[in-house]
Amino acid sequence: MSDPVRMLVVGLGNMGLSHANAYHNMDGFEIAGLMSRSIKSRTDIPDHLKDYPLYEDFDTALAEAKPDGVSINSWPNSHADYAIRAMDAGCHVFMEKPIATNIEDAEKVVAKAREKNRKLVLGYILRVHPSWMKFIEVGKTLGKPLVMRLNLNQQSSGPAWAWHKNLIDSLIPIVDCGVHYVDVMCQLTGAKPVRVHGIGASLWSDAAQQNYGHLHVTFDDGSVGWYEAGWGPMMSEEAFFVKDVVGPNGAVTIVPDQSAREGTDLSDSANIDKHTKTDAIRLHHAAVDPETKEFSTPDEIMSMSDEPDHQELCNREQAFFLKSIQEDTDLSESMDAAVNSLRIVLAAEESIQQEKAVHLD
Repeated sequence: MSDPVRMLVVGLGNMGLSHANAYHNMDGFEIAGLMSRSIKSRTDIPDHLKDYPLYEDFDTALAEAKPDGVSINSWPNSHADYAIRAMDAGCHVFMEKPIATNIEDAEKVVAKAREKNRKLVLGYILRVHPSWMKFIEVGKTLGKPLVMRLNLNQQSSGPAWAWHKNLIDSLIPIVDCGVHYVDVMCQLTGAKPVRVHGIGASLWSDAAQQNYGHLHVTFDDGSVGWYEAGWGPMMSEEAFFVKDVVGPNGAVTIVPDQSAREGTDLSDSANIDKHTKTDAIRLHHAAVDPETKEFSTPDEIMSMSDEPDHQELCNREQAFFLKSIQEDTDLSESMDAAVNSLRIVLAAEESIQQEKAVHLD
């Protein structure tokens, strides 16, 4: 049996804590240390993690912990720098999205992984989510072109108030979360994005940048998609979760199963579990009877009530990371996809700034 992969966990926020839990509990991993710039003064480290070595300097952590891998869950503007330094130290890297805050740095990270022959896995959690995998599989049967409608709006209060405000210091919402959903669009179409248009608005005086945005993408197969994201205490709780794909053959939609949610709070858009939560998938067939023009086939409802929770999804991401190390998996497709999705959302930001559509090479 191979030795466990010793992991240095950088950042212990929402995602960092979930990944640390995975390394702590899963066979094949061992935590070599936990690092953040103020970790030694924190009083909220869970009991099962607090006895691991704590570091407040990244280079010191690399030198003393001597990890085999580094899990990067810090603010987005530190991702590329930490990843390159980790791979130069001989470490494999798991990194929360986005891969960087600009394309030049993103390409440098991927080039470094190839140069050093290190595994680089990005935290695109929807790629290991069975409901989203099914959603994409069904969406590919709807014909071409596709119309894709996706959003994730979040209302900021309590801990989410500071979390969202700090994230906006690095990236606007359609960039930070948008990489997930344009990656889904690219998987659905298998086509090349050719044009991006973005709009944005500043509704939150405490935020450093625009807290609301909308992007439109046109693909070379004629497919189009839009993604909307807004964070802040003013955001509406209505229609904060729209996931819909339409094609010539019908439509597939992620929908809430209201009967399964009776008695629960439906208006908690900042709840991290609801970012990926799927209760059911509805497949609509467009075919109609030639004479009556009534639908030939009723809609299908696929129950997803037994889907994994957020922690289990993080466990699946780390199982994939471990397997890629143990089996020397070729990760070219996923690395290139991470750069491609970032390119699209950054083009949307450029479009907002220039007030015109951006054409991609």
